[in-house]
Amino acid sequence: MDIVTADLFDRYNDKVDVCDLPFRNFGGRTSFFGPCQTLKLFEDHSPIREACGEPGRGRILIVDAGGSLRVGVFGDRIAAFAIEQGWAGIIISGAIRDSTVVAKLNLGIKALGTTARRAMDKTQGQIGGIVGFGNAVFHPGDWVYADADSVIVSRTELDLSSAKGARH
Repeated sequence: MDIVTADLFDRYNDKVDVCDLPFRNFGGRTSFFGPCQTLKLFEDHSPIREACGEPGRGRILIVDAGGSLRVGVFGDRIAAFAIEQGWAGIIISGAIRDSTVVAKLNLGIKALGTTARRAMDKTQGQIGGIVGFGNAVFHPGDWVYADADSVIVSRTELDLSSAKGARH
C-alpha cells in the first residue's frame, strides 16, 4: 500500500510528529510504513549491520547517526541483508554509500546524503532507546510513515482504511 504523508498529517495532525530533516529518497520503495526499532551510532556501519541481522518483521529501522555526512553508515550489502531479514525501510540521520545500487532494491531508504567514505573503526551502537532528530521523537514500537515528501511518526498505528491518498 502506498501512503501519502501530507494526507495522513491532514487527518491525524494532533497525533503525529513531522520530522523536519531534508531527507533524500534512496531505496526503490519511496512509500513505506511500519513499527520502528531505534538505533543510535556515530560513523560506523557495524551497529546497523548487526541490527539488520535481526528479523525485521516489516519494521523500519530509525538510525540516529548524529547527522554526519562524513562517513556512510549504510550501503548495498547491508541493504540486501535488510531485505532478506524482512525490514520495510531504513531512515538515517546521516549518510549512505552505494546509492546507485541501493536505488534498485525493494527497500525504503531515506538519508541525508551520500559519501564514498566508509567507517574504519568499529564502535558500539545503542539499540532500542528513544532517539530524536528533526523535531521528531522516535520510541521503539512507534509507527513511522514515509513517502517522497516526509517522515511522520505516531505513538500508535494510524487507520489507513479511509485515508485519502492511500493506494493498495
